[in-house]
Amino acid sequence: MAKRSFVRTRALQDGMRIDQSIKDKNGRMLIGRGTILDTYMINSMLKLGIAGVYIGDGEEDKEEKKEEKEEIVISRQTQEVIEKNLTADPSKVKLTESVKKRVQEGIQYLFDNTQSENFTNATNTIAGDLMKAIMENDAIAVDIDTLKVSDEYTFKHSVDVATMGMIIAKKYGLSDKEIYEIGIAGLLHDVGKSKIPNEVLNKPGKLTDEEFALMKQHSLFGFGILKEKEDISDSIRMGVLQHHEKINGRGYPLGVPAGKINLYAKILSVADIYDALVTERPYKKAFSKRDAVEMIMSMTDELDISAMKSFLGSVILYPVNSIVQLSNGEKAKVVENNPDCILRPKVVGLTTGMVYNLSEDIKCASLVIQ
Repeated sequence: MAKRSFVRTRALQDGMRIDQSIKDKNGRMLIGRGTILDTYMINSMLKLGIAGVYIGDGEEDKEEKKEEKEEIVISRQTQEVIEKNLTADPSKVKLTESVKKRVQEGIQYLFDNTQSENFTNATNTIAGDLMKAIMENDAIAVDIDTLKVSDEYTFKHSVDVATMGMIIAKKYGLSDKEIYEIGIAGLLHDVGKSKIPNEVLNKPGKLTDEEFALMKQHSLFGFGILKEKEDISDSIRMGVLQHHEKINGRGYPLGVPAGKINLYAKILSVADIYDALVTERPYKKAFSKRDAVEMIMSMTDELDISAMKSFLGSVILYPVNSIVQLSNGEKAKVVENNPDCILRPKVVGLTTGMVYNLSEDIKCASLVIQ
């Protein structure tokens, strides 16, 4: 049976599972119950003056992992097939703990100090950190699970959208300058929410019509904030203003059609929707990555098709070496991803050693990952 114990914050270690939630003074969720702690989160709790927290012993997880490990037995022949077909995933964006800390503190500063003379410099510093992380290992893919810089939704979401936007822009073929500017626009796309009252912004239930109308003004508020910054480009401002516009003209705040929507906004719109779908909020459960991708793929009347294709070529749903369940009942290991068909990688059955090339082999047409 799982147990919980009280541990002083200074005695916490990476990998411990917190058995309570941590909220800020405004009641906003900072760390959810069941979260695996890392150095950044522990240091954040120390800064908040939290003396100690309840920690679970993780016995349930150990049992689950033990059962899973016992259940999957790979023969030498199957292992040889796996190794023969193994093709590494493209490089993904990685942020060091020190960069995550700088980025989180920087984002919080921006939202709290929109009138500061140092606003643009702070934005450039964060965008520079993200650009460096992308260029250092020539990253062309992103896994938002590894980006986590904060448990505060607005800050996390801003970094996710900025990073994904930059990777999509790189796949799209834009210049380094444009990639960098899209990073800035992504970081600031929701800065107008700093003008929305907290009781509306963090409301756990459904918004009233009046509250929703106010929320829809955040892109206008953001544009107003950036209009006063002479060193922010017009493309960045328009990316912030139009990131909720749709190519069918049914978006907001202006309801303009595709031809009048800034390219930065078209790219950020895809990243914004995907990240919102896969993130749990007080009023909704998170969608699985697969379901979120399928929803994005169904939005051809709302999203720019070139931006969508660049997004689909930048997201890895099933990382190489991950275990998946096939619709024929067999578990399989992913050995190669196809950027043109991210829902259907090449896999090897763990019990049969069969190679299933889900995207290219016609014999696998009826086979899907569950």
